[in-house]
Amino acid sequence: MKVPFVTKDQLEAIAAQYPTPFHLYDERGIRENARRLRAAFAWNPGYREYFAVKATPTPAILKLLKEEGCGCDCSSLAELIMAERCGITGEDIMFSSNETPPEEFQLADKLGAIMNLDDFTLIEDLERATGKIPEKVCCRYNPGGVFALGETREGFQVMDNPGDAKYGMTRAQISEAYRVLAAKGAREFGLHSFLASNTLSNEYYPVLARMLFQLAVELKEETGCRVTFINLSGGVGVPYHPDQPENDIAVIGEGVRKAYEEILVPAGLGDVALYTELGRFMLAPYGHLVTRAMHEKHIYKEYIGVDACACDLMRPAMYGSYHHITVMGKEHAPCDHKYDVVGSLCENNDKFAVDRMLPKIDRGDLLVIHDTGAHGRAMGYNYNGKLRSAELLLREDGSVDLIRRAETLEDYFATLVW
Repeated sequence: MKVPFVTKDQLEAIAAQYPTPFHLYDERGIRENARRLRAAFAWNPGYREYFAVKATPTPAILKLLKEEGCGCDCSSLAELIMAERCGITGEDIMFSSNETPPEEFQLADKLGAIMNLDDFTLIEDLERATGKIPEKVCCRYNPGGVFALGETREGFQVMDNPGDAKYGMTRAQISEAYRVLAAKGAREFGLHSFLASNTLSNEYYPVLARMLFQLAVELKEETGCRVTFINLSGGVGVPYHPDQPENDIAVIGEGVRKAYEEILVPAGLGDVALYTELGRFMLAPYGHLVTRAMHEKHIYKEYIGVDACACDLMRPAMYGSYHHITVMGKEHAPCDHKYDVVGSLCENNDKFAVDRMLPKIDRGDLLVIHDTGAHGRAMGYNYNGKLRSAELLLREDGSVDLIRRAETLEDYFATLVW
């Protein structure tokens, strides 16, 4: 059972000041999770979490995570600027982009970010844009094929298709990239790879780590280049369904440690720093989309219309993703009504739930849509002229801060030329 991190009374008080819909984040949950992650990898002295800014590009969140020792994984000009304005610069930024324009390389270089090159041809693009190759550089690896863990002890199958992904270099390309970069002045090298999204398995990171650790040993032998860091990227997921298993980050960290000691240490690479780039794991469970039931419709199905729409959370519309819904004040009522919970867009996929069994919903009820702290408001848009909602931070002392105001019609019309 998923339990909201706020009560109905708290939400009604918040909604009296900040009208629904809005995204609400839990400071206490975010901080405690960041500390669990850091503890899981404390055995590696160089460990650093580079929070994936694309998941939740909100300054208050980035500053909060900075206080917990996290850097930023940026992939665009705007994300670089946001990181800088939050006081995050230098090697606290990992710049992992693809199809990169010159101005993004130039700003990343100016900020002193670690460059993570997605493609062999970007070596030339980076050199042309900045006039040099940095001494510390990373390359993104794509092993191709299909990645699968099979049935894990959690009973969950992990499968993804790296060979169909646009990211990363082939095995031959990454070896050649190291040689070329070394010839152009690079002295410290990193490896990065991302094989599967939102995995619910304690085995994913250790399996990925073994692959990258072995590759690091091979590249050291082939090229003589000094591998100083390995970035395990993201992919550690969260259970969107109440009955799904939850990752144990301590177990995951221990699995990676074992692989590290078995592969890297004997090869003379026992000083390699480990990095992660977790967005969903860091934030998703600690965000709610709060919306109010506005309308009932009784035709071939039963519909509940809410004041949020896919512009506030597009994952269900885009991917068919499940997000759990709590009807506030009715947490213990029987789920004996079948509803489609829908927004007001002129699109039939604007649905937060389809044929969902829920308690009876009345107009005015507050609904919490769970696990929206990552890839929630970040993926919002303005179709049908909808305005993107506010973001609020529930502080540890129970107070609430407005951390991004809701858009206005003036914002929407500001870029138009009449």
